[in-house]
Amino acid sequence: MRAPRRWFLPESPDVLGLLRRQLAVTIDGIDAFAAWAAGDAKAAKTVRELEHRADAAKRDLQAALREAFVTPLEPEDLFAVSRGVDRILSQAKDLVRESEVMACAPDTPVADMAAQLSESLRALDEATARLEPRAGDATEAAEAAIKHYHRIERVYRAAMAELLEVDDLRQVMARRELYRRCSRMGETGIDVAERVLYVVLKES
Repeated sequence: MRAPRRWFLPESPDVLGLLRRQLAVTIDGIDAFAAWAAGDAKAAKTVRELEHRADAAKRDLQAALREAFVTPLEPEDLFAVSRGVDRILSQAKDLVRESEVMACAPDTPVADMAAQLSESLRALDEATARLEPRAGDATEAAEAAIKHYHRIERVYRAAMAELLEVDDLRQVMARRELYRRCSRMGETGIDVAERVLYVVLKES
């Protein structure tokens, strides 16, 4: 008598866990970025090292998405959040490099924006954790992240206004570039947080 056929479904990797692992590395990287912006020049090396580790974490998530039979959220949403988080740390690394190339050290506005960015990523991580089934509503944490990004924009506008009083054109151009890069990091963060809100809306 023929033995009954057994069906084996492909494994379902913990894609949300992998996304949070990427976020954890990114938070460490942005914390290093904030330390650099506050005056710790040695933290620049840490930013670069953690950016490479975050890239590896992103690739692990993408590989898992290709292999997963089912995922708790749509793969497109997971990919979009991962990509946005990756861009934030890549932009931080690029800002550090630009500062070094222009010989323009970070100042108080850059430090303030970096600190807000660090807090926003923690809120994003909390929001992502709440995307797990029965983990609660991610809305409040995602909205908290957006508030931090709006504070970045307020610091950016005030800093740009203060540059109008600076006569050194070289300094104006260098600082304006650093401020704009911080602002773009905030815009990227808003895109990520709004994607999380979109996920919540779809799943409700």
